Amino acid sequence: MAPSIMWFRRDLRLGDHPALHEAVRRSAGDGVVPVFVVDDQFLAPSGPTRVRFLVECLRALGDSMGTPVVLRRGDPASVIPALAREIGATAVIVTGDAAPRGLARDAAVAEALKGHGMAFTAVSTPYAVDPGTVTGAESHPVKVFSAFRRRWETFGPHLVLPIPEVRWLPAPSDIGLEEIEGRCGIRRPTIFGDLPDGPPAALPVAGEAAATIILDEFIGQRGSIYKIQRDILADAGTSGLSPYLRFGCIHPRTALAAASGPGEGFETFRSELCWREFYADVLFNNPTSVSEVLQRKMANLEVDTGAEAENRFRVWARGETGVPLVDASMRQLMAEGWMHNRGRMITASFLVKHLHLDWRWGARWFMWRLVDGDIASNQHGWQWTAGTGTDAAPFHRIFSPIAQAERFDPEGTFIHRFIPELAGIPAPAVLQPGGGVDLLHPSTYPPAMVDLKVERLEALRRFADARERFGGTTS
Repeated sequence: MAPSIMWFRRDLRLGDHPALHEAVRRSAGDGVVPVFVVDDQFLAPSGPTRVRFLVECLRALGDSMGTPVVLRRGDPASVIPALAREIGATAVIVTGDAAPRGLARDAAVAEALKGHGMAFTAVSTPYAVDPGTVTGAESHPVKVFSAFRRRWETFGPHLVLPIPEVRWLPAPSDIGLEEIEGRCGIRRPTIFGDLPDGPPAALPVAGEAAATIILDEFIGQRGSIYKIQRDILADAGTSGLSPYLRFGCIHPRTALAAASGPGEGFETFRSELCWREFYADVLFNNPTSVSEVLQRKMANLEVDTGAEAENRFRVWARGETGVPLVDASMRQLMAEGWMHNRGRMITASFLVKHLHLDWRWGARWFMWRLVDGDIASNQHGWQWTAGTGTDAAPFHRIFSPIAQAERFDPEGTFIHRFIPELAGIPAPAVLQPGGGVDLLHPSTYPPAMVDLKVERLEALRRFADARERFGGTTS
C-alpha cells in the first residue's frame, strides 16, 4: 500500500465526508496527504470577498486536522501528479464536481494520473442528490422545480457519516495562505469601472465548527418559524448556512438530517435546499447556461449597452438609485458580502426590468461580491428573475420595490440600517422613491434615477418585441 492524496476543493470539512473515508480506506494506514491546489484559472475571476473566506476556511480546516493543509499552486493536471510522485501515492481522492469547468479540470487530472499509473477517484458531490440523478420521463432532465422536488424527495434518508480517524501526512507547501488573496481578481470585468473591490471588514466566522454551531442554533431556535420569518428583511430569519454550503464546511445531507422533523418551517427549509440542488442539476444538464439564456424567446430581448448603460449599472451596484429598498439591499451586499434572498430578487428585477440591462452584468457583480457566490445558484437565480431560465418567473412579473418594501420592510427598519441618509424619515414615506426626502426632511439621498411605472411599461414593450421576433409564441 501507499499514502493517498485527499484533494480538498468544495468540501472543507472532516464530518460527513465520503471522499475522506475513501482516502483513509485506500491508504490502509499509510497516511493521507491533505492538499488544496491554488489554481489561478479559478481564482482569476473571483472577487476578494469569497477568496478571503476561502482562506479562512482552509485555515480552520488545518486547525481541525492538527496539521496545515498542503498548498500547491498551478495547473492541477501538473500539480497533482507531481505531488503523487513526490510522496509515492498511487491514489488521488476527491469529492466530485458537477460544474462545467470543474468537470473539465477533473477529466484533465484523471488523464494525467492515468499516464503515470495512478488512480483518480471521485466520491459523492457537494449535493445531497448528485446532479444528473433526478430524471423524468425517458430519463430526461426535469425542467420544472415542483416536479424536480417531488422526485428529489424520494431519495434518502440522508445518513451522516462520522469523522474518520485519519493519519495525516505532512508535505511542503509552495504558497502560504496569506498569499492566496493576491492571486484573485486578475480578470476583473471592465464594466465594474471604479466600483470598490475590497472585502467587507467582517465576514462570517469560517470553518466546520462555526457551521455546526449555526445549524444547531437555527434548528433549535428559528427553524420552526422559518417559513414566516425568512422573508422579513430586517430579521435574522434565514439559516445563515449559505457560505458554509458553498465551501463544503457542512454538507447539505447534514442540514437535511437535522431539519428532517415535521412542521412548515422545516419543510420550507428543505425546499430551499432543494432549489440549490435543482439549479446544480440545471447547470449539469445545460453547461452553457452560465452565460446563455435557456428560454429561446428571450434571446432577442433588447437591452441597453454603451457608456451610459454601464454608468447606470455602477449607480445600481453602489446602491445610489434613489429607490430605497434596492439601495439598501445593494449596500448590504457591499457591507456584508451577503444579501438577503428577497433582496437578490428585487435588485435583479430592478436591473433587468427597470434599467433594461443585461442580467449577466448583475450576475457577475454578485459573484464578485458575494461570500456565498455559487455559479449554479447565482446564474440560475438571475435567469429566473430575468425570465430567461428554466422554470423561470414570467418576464411580465416585475417586482415593485415599493410593494416589496411595504410587505417585507413595512417600518423601514432594513432601509434605515443601510441608508443612514434616511435615518430621520419614518415609514411609509421612507419606502417611496427618493426616500420621502422633502423640505421637512432634507437629505443627501438622491431622487429616483427612473420612473418605475414608465420603465415597467418599457420592459413590457421590449418583451412583446422579443416575443414577436421569436414568432409570436411563448415557448
